[in-house]
Amino acid sequence: MSAPRDAERVAVIGSGSIGVAFAIVFARAGFRVALHDPVPDARARAEAELAERLALLAEAGLLPEPPAAVAARVRSSSALEDAVAGCALVQECAPEQRELKREIFGRIAAAAPPDAVLASSSSAIPPSELAADLAEEAAARLVVGHPGNPPYLLPVVELVPSPRTGAAAVARARALYERAGLRVVELRREVEGFVFNRLQGALLREAYCLVRDGVVDVAGVDEIVRSGLGRRWSVIGPFETSDLNVRGGIAAHAERMGDAYARMGAERGQQDPWTPDLVAEVAAQRRAILPLERWDERVRWRDRRLTALAAVWDGAAVDGGAA
Repeated sequence: MSAPRDAERVAVIGSGSIGVAFAIVFARAGFRVALHDPVPDARARAEAELAERLALLAEAGLLPEPPAAVAARVRSSSALEDAVAGCALVQECAPEQRELKREIFGRIAAAAPPDAVLASSSSAIPPSELAADLAEEAAARLVVGHPGNPPYLLPVVELVPSPRTGAAAVARARALYERAGLRVVELRREVEGFVFNRLQGALLREAYCLVRDGVVDVAGVDEIVRSGLGRRWSVIGPFETSDLNVRGGIAAHAERMGDAYARMGAERGQQDPWTPDLVAEVAAQRRAILPLERWDERVRWRDRRLTALAAVWDGAAVDGGAA
């Protein structure tokens, strides 16, 4: 990643775990960061947490410079208005409470520069609900920027506009996040929970049901995800997994497995079969990414990546280094 040419300023509002994590993401990329929290004890705790996490990243070789140099770009601020002054982006990281976030965005909109992107780290609240009390000009700059946690290790961020968000704000948010080293997934429309938590929630709901029904215990579910699904998904996602699992690609996978998955969904009261039109759309998108003539090549790539992961994780377990 390249540092911002003009060392642009970013404000992070809220110094809990996500706030500190975002401060690290931006400061590591060269941004100057104002980390705001109105509670003195919270600011002191954030300073200690920042130092601890930066030391961990440095130990793993994940910092481009000494921890002190990165930390020097983060300043603590007790006043929100001071923190947001001159910022290109304001990243709100307050607790997941609609009314609290609305109140904070009202203050941010009044104090931040008129071209600043107003972004929320909300895990589930759609941006239109956060912008409900804002004037049109401010609502046009409000997005959700929902990260993986922690974002300095899980570099994906969901960029979610509301129907009132302007294209210019979305484009600027994307550019700033990408310059901070994050991989942006822009949602086409807002939905509660966005994509990250809806996918996570679907797996968690089924996990609870399997434990409830006496099929498996908690440790067994975690082991299947940790040593199976999770390891594979760290290399390829669920669509590519299905695409590479069956010769002929994802259309062949749907033909072979679609009815079974439909029955499993119906067992839980979910009636969402993979219709021919939907399968055709997904298959067309996969073929645009990976033509079938490159299928064997990609399978070999997948296996090389999984082999490398196995060498790291299984080797660490043999050496006694894995928890």
